[in-house]
Amino acid sequence: MSRLKGENASLGSPHPLSDVEQSIEKIAVGGGPVLDFSYVGIDAILEQMRKKAMKQGFELNIMVVGQSGLGKSTLMNTLFKSKVSRKSALEKEKEKIPKTVEIKSISHDVEEKGVRMKLTVIDTPGFGDQINNENCWQPIMKFINDQYEAYLQEEININRKKRIPDSRVHCCIYFIPPTGHCLRPLDVEFMRRLSKVVNIVPVIAKADTLTLEERDFFKQKIREELRANGIDVYPQKEFDEDAEDRMINEKIREMIPFAVVGSDQEYQVNGRRLLGRKTKWGTIEVENIAHCEFAYLRDLLIRTHMQNIKDITSSIHYELYRVRRLHENNTVAAANGLPEHRLVAHEM
Repeated sequence: MSRLKGENASLGSPHPLSDVEQSIEKIAVGGGPVLDFSYVGIDAILEQMRKKAMKQGFELNIMVVGQSGLGKSTLMNTLFKSKVSRKSALEKEKEKIPKTVEIKSISHDVEEKGVRMKLTVIDTPGFGDQINNENCWQPIMKFINDQYEAYLQEEININRKKRIPDSRVHCCIYFIPPTGHCLRPLDVEFMRRLSKVVNIVPVIAKADTLTLEERDFFKQKIREELRANGIDVYPQKEFDEDAEDRMINEKIREMIPFAVVGSDQEYQVNGRRLLGRKTKWGTIEVENIAHCEFAYLRDLLIRTHMQNIKDITSSIHYELYRVRRLHENNTVAAANGLPEHRLVAHEM
């Protein structure tokens, strides 16, 4: 009887059955799938977000800081398995050391499995290469703040862009020379000042020049000096969101600074092609955690914490800069007797 009612409705009955009612009728006679009436479909938002993100692509801006000869360019090429460093892109074999710190950046469009990312690598040639390195961190600090200012200017425009180009520095990889002793005053001063405005990830460059015992001692010494000088490198304890984050990040903090080896050369080892550095004692495998901690650094920057690094840049470092700038302008406005909101929109 119910089957007949359903057929009559489909033939033009004045009260046709809805899809749900027809499904219930099918279930009543033992046919069709069983409906889950408790399902709303909220989980579909994840697929919607994925599709939107895939269309828009991603942006990542990484700054590398350290004196010449520590393998900054090689490490960046190793991280992304591409020629993404400034030196690789410009293909200059010889380059004079600049008299002062210069800021040079180059952008690449990187794609993997359909995911597009605009990668910008910012290099700082000249840092730490002079006899007198006093205040050599200032051009770097200025560059980082200039990117915040450019973003702020776009943000407060009356007719602002739908998607503001993001040139803010998301992460600064700081290269520590493998001395095996302690941090230099330059290292301490740079990280102390810059950790307040950008996410800093310290690494021990060319760690294969140290024995495992020397490396462990050096890492422990650096962690002690960071704590003694109040230097909070990424991932910062105060930004752990929950117990799970805290547990994961504590393991990372116990490994910092990462002792890394970079190489864009492939070698055949036990029938496998892998990135490494060949020595007369054997091949140092870059991605082998028994040889160095490159894999941990790569996972942190790309596979597990990339979005978190960008979120902290936006919600913490940039937000502090934005509040300070608006407060400065409101103070000027009050001194000139202007409405605060007028100056914020006009002066900046």
